[in-house]
Amino acid sequence: MSDLIRVILLGIIEGITEFLPISSTGHLLIAEQLGLGQRSDLFNIGIQAGAILAVTLIYWKRLWQLLTQWRDPANRDYLAKLTVAFLITAVLGFIAVKCGFTLPDTVTPIAWALVIGGFWMIGAEAVAARQPERREVTWTVAVLVGIAQMLAGIFPGTSRSAATIFAGLLAGTSNRAAATEFAFLVGIPTMYAATGYELLKVVKNGGAVHEDWSALIVGFVVSAIVAFAAVKWLLGYIRTHRFTAFAIYRIALGVALLLWLPAGG
Repeated sequence: MSDLIRVILLGIIEGITEFLPISSTGHLLIAEQLGLGQRSDLFNIGIQAGAILAVTLIYWKRLWQLLTQWRDPANRDYLAKLTVAFLITAVLGFIAVKCGFTLPDTVTPIAWALVIGGFWMIGAEAVAARQPERREVTWTVAVLVGIAQMLAGIFPGTSRSAATIFAGLLAGTSNRAAATEFAFLVGIPTMYAATGYELLKVVKNGGAVHEDWSALIVGFVVSAIVAFAAVKWLLGYIRTHRFTAFAIYRIALGVALLLWLPAGG
């Protein structure tokens, strides 16, 4: 298999999984272990930024409304909550980096995270379904979404979208579309900031000359195109469906990996 095909496949995997609640980082690590090759942190975060670009394009009207009509009390309140959620993620993420945290390079912890997260999603959605219909994003939701986003970054297999969407659902934003929109909008500045941070780190350490920029660009473009289609589909799907199918997929994949992998693999 040529390296170009590997890059395209990684871009497709990232584009599909970044915003579906099944963990993009987990799937990328699994793909790397299964033969698509290990990539740099900048590559992995860069193709995630491609998926974020897709969401930026999908939500551009909403973003434009928030930025140009910020004097409106409702928009100003929503922007403030987005900012707080982002800052919580940024600060906690910075602390994790300074403490020397690194992502695991084995699949076993990802498999367990997929299984546990799947059962948690089923239980959480059952609880959320009993709540009255609410589209409002409270300050509690904003804080918990910020924390959930950081935890998802620390534990691959958790899924940033799953963690943030269900944090919103359980904390009071019981409308799936509203919780999903807030979770996705928080992810926009978060992933752009993460990409910028990694890029600066690479440049500062002199690693830019060793980075495969052509592969990164191809992966970025493929991820953006695939993610655009995936998110469009997801936003339509959740109007009439729960997230149960994704939870079952997580559990099945996690169990299959645990059975297939050698001990400690």
